[in-house]
Amino acid sequence: MQTGDINKRQISQNKLDKNIQPKLYGLEHLRSLAIVFVFLFHYFISSGGQPEWLPYFAKFGWTGVDLFFVLSGFLISSQLFAQIKRGQIISFKQFFLKRFFRIIPAFLVTVGLYFCFPFFREKESLPPLWKFLTFTQNLGLNLKDLGTFSHAWSLCVEEHFYLFLPLILILSQFTNSIKKSYWLLIALFLFGFAIRIYSFNHLYLPKIEDESGFMYWYKYIYYPTYNRLDGLLVGVSIAEIYQFLPTVWSKISKYGNLFILLSLAILTGAYFLCYDQMTFNASIFGFPLIAIGYGFMVVGAVSPTSFLYKWNSKVTTFIATLSYATYLTHKGVIHMTHQLLADFKIDNNSMLLICIVTCISFAYLLHLTIEKPFMKLRNKIIEQK
Repeated sequence: MQTGDINKRQISQNKLDKNIQPKLYGLEHLRSLAIVFVFLFHYFISSGGQPEWLPYFAKFGWTGVDLFFVLSGFLISSQLFAQIKRGQIISFKQFFLKRFFRIIPAFLVTVGLYFCFPFFREKESLPPLWKFLTFTQNLGLNLKDLGTFSHAWSLCVEEHFYLFLPLILILSQFTNSIKKSYWLLIALFLFGFAIRIYSFNHLYLPKIEDESGFMYWYKYIYYPTYNRLDGLLVGVSIAEIYQFLPTVWSKISKYGNLFILLSLAILTGAYFLCYDQMTFNASIFGFPLIAIGYGFMVVGAVSPTSFLYKWNSKVTTFIATLSYATYLTHKGVIHMTHQLLADFKIDNNSMLLICIVTCISFAYLLHLTIEKPFMKLRNKIIEQK
């Protein structure tokens, strides 16, 4: 059989799988929750004026990024595992092509806005351009002096994941060790504990007396990829059960709503554990506990018995569709909105509402002009191969 015929058959199989695979509305709800959490948290820590009620809802919003990690780990690895299950060799070129057109165009436009239009910047100084272009900005990030567009750190973590996951799976295919890959998940999970303990004791603690000590916590504990693998690993673990252990999945998916309740209980415990993020226990155990909590939420969301799975909402689908564009631009848009309306006497609740509208509008514009055209281009290129 010729290569062209194989590619056509693979494309047809992918289309068929897409039609057979039920739309996972539950994940749309979770993606919406994640971006709302992130938006409120960043508004809480960066805006000049804020509603009095906001801190109670926004303080735990930083974990929205961890929910994004779990979702990415589940969705990306589930797609790759499905290929392995069908007996297909993973194509790193095709995988990278899909991720490139999904992530890079909107990211480069946002980077361009930050570097070309200072009015867009929520802070004064940017890290060097090469740090953004190589997705190494999260390594050694100086939040105090180079904190502009700091939220791009999570994209660095995701890009590192997109690079290494397919390479590891391709190697596992060639060595016929896919069934033993769970040992790597366990090893990486334990590595996370070890490296965070080292980072806390030997990198952060010696700097704690510095007047900017909390900045070192972000630099050495919060931002580095090797400290933030927990959410991605939990997502991969769920995908492994979902794709390769149908009997196990069939049993646990009967309790979708129970998993959601268990998730809320775990996240409540994580809230109190991480109330002061910079303690030893929060730094070492907080990230994995949050990852597991959101992992149970994802299990519930993709279980046919749960209310999240059955609930089809156009609102959350719309928010989820704009989540990436919103994540990229919301800090800059909030800053511009506050600056443009600084001379008007607008109460804090109304200002928050205005910022929500401007952020959604800006994200929708980015989605229409950049994301959608490049996704269409991606589909054309893949179909031609």
